[in-house]
Amino acid sequence: MDWYETVFELIDMRSFSNLWYWIALAVVWSTSSHFVLGVPWDLVQRARRNGGDAEDDLRDMVRVNVNRLLYITDMSGLWLIAFAFFAHSSLVILGFAYGSEFSQALFLLAGPLTVVMGLRVVCARGIRAADGEGLYERLGRHRFITQVIGMLSIFVTALWGMLQNLSIGAI
Repeated sequence: MDWYETVFELIDMRSFSNLWYWIALAVVWSTSSHFVLGVPWDLVQRARRNGGDAEDDLRDMVRVNVNRLLYITDMSGLWLIAFAFFAHSSLVILGFAYGSEFSQALFLLAGPLTVVMGLRVVCARGIRAADGEGLYERLGRHRFITQVIGMLSIFVTALWGMLQNLSIGAI
């Protein structure tokens, strides 16, 4: 047995049995639920608790991120949606029709994140339309929905990964 076979046997390079994939999945969802519309959640909590300068900082940061997100969406939203559908369709076909485990793993990671991105746009439009009224409730609701999507995504990915590992016999 040569050196490469030993290394690849020791470090399984398949997606669902690779520890790095699961670490990346956890980091992506942890980061996604911590930054609500690009604003760190601890800033939201501090602004709600203390008010004053922290609340001014929060409102400024939300205003900047909402304007930036909506500008990008208004200018190139249709192209971004078309590219996302193309990428997801390609991943689904490669992953589930042709059996590419890497494509399946990418789709199970990117698919729910795309839903969260759509919800960010909806939340940003709601914040702009309400002119900042009910800001804490909107941010809290958006964070909760993101966490629910993340939990469901991790659960479905774990089930699919276990099914793949058991059917291939990685263990």
